[in-house]
Amino acid sequence: MTEQDMSQAILAQVIEARASNTKLNIVAGNSKRFYGREVTGQKLDVSGHTGIISYEPTELVITARAGTPLHDIETVLAAENQMLGFEPAAFADSASIGGTIACGFSGPRRAFTGAARDFILGSRIINGKAEQIHFGGEVMKNVAGYDVSRLMCGALGTLGVLLDVSIKVLPRPEAEMTLVFEMSAGEALNKVHKLARQSLPISATCFDDSLLFVRLSGTDGTVKAAQAQLGGDVMPEGAGFWQQLKEHKLDFFAPQKNIWRISLASNSPLLDLQGAQLYEWNGALRWLVSDMDEQDIRNEVARYDGHAICFRQCTKQQQVFHPLDSSLMKIHQTLKNAFDPHAIFNPGRMYAEI
Repeated sequence: MTEQDMSQAILAQVIEARASNTKLNIVAGNSKRFYGREVTGQKLDVSGHTGIISYEPTELVITARAGTPLHDIETVLAAENQMLGFEPAAFADSASIGGTIACGFSGPRRAFTGAARDFILGSRIINGKAEQIHFGGEVMKNVAGYDVSRLMCGALGTLGVLLDVSIKVLPRPEAEMTLVFEMSAGEALNKVHKLARQSLPISATCFDDSLLFVRLSGTDGTVKAAQAQLGGDVMPEGAGFWQQLKEHKLDFFAPQKNIWRISLASNSPLLDLQGAQLYEWNGALRWLVSDMDEQDIRNEVARYDGHAICFRQCTKQQQVFHPLDSSLMKIHQTLKNAFDPHAIFNPGRMYAEI
């Protein structure tokens, strides 16, 4: 089946689902099936809609079909000494670029280069009216107005079927080095905030089990100068550590307990929560491995205007995503009705109401 035929087959299934009011469960590599609420519906498989449509290394832009394996894209970029700036996790070899954008995951580099949504330049989708719509373009400056393409990032397929996506890419740094410091969690938070106020080539931070890891990225001279200024122990296998971190292969993520993803202001104090915690993004992202009651976790996080998502090992009885107040839920429902008025795409994947 040609790519045009694949696109038409996807559209035909959406048209049929709309006519029969059949719910659709959009899948590709299924590498992130664990994330979000369970969806019941007819499978809409987009894994065959693959291929890089265009790639202009000098323009730092790549456009690919949603089913294209993430590994294929990263391999093509690496050949040109470039990378996805938001450093996404795959979680499985089958991961696709569409699923990566739909989940909106960003890796260790996110606090320093931007989130996945910051790199989205354009997209083509099929909405719930069975219309093919194109948003944005393939340049950083496009038309004025709302950047609708970024709505697809993190929507978990609830607004439409992502067909193609255009992404800004970045040059790979000339050199990288990981420094390790031994200290307490409180000391680590203070240190990363102090470092953030300095002109240093930091591209990632992580605190885990009394150790603070700081990654430096840039030219060889810049990285060496920063290392001389900061001290610490140089980690020989630094690249492997960050790879294991973003793919959740560190020992921290091994226990068979709920894994919570907590987002809040980076300068928030240590949280009064039972279980192990790991800190990324200068403290703005905190992972919690705990069997605490979900409401107790959310109450503690809410004290600091944060939100908590049950990322893995969640039971069907749990609310996966942080509850929304009535005004935010109304915005979500309005968007859902605008893009998917018949509510056929991934119903309930994020919240039961959408």
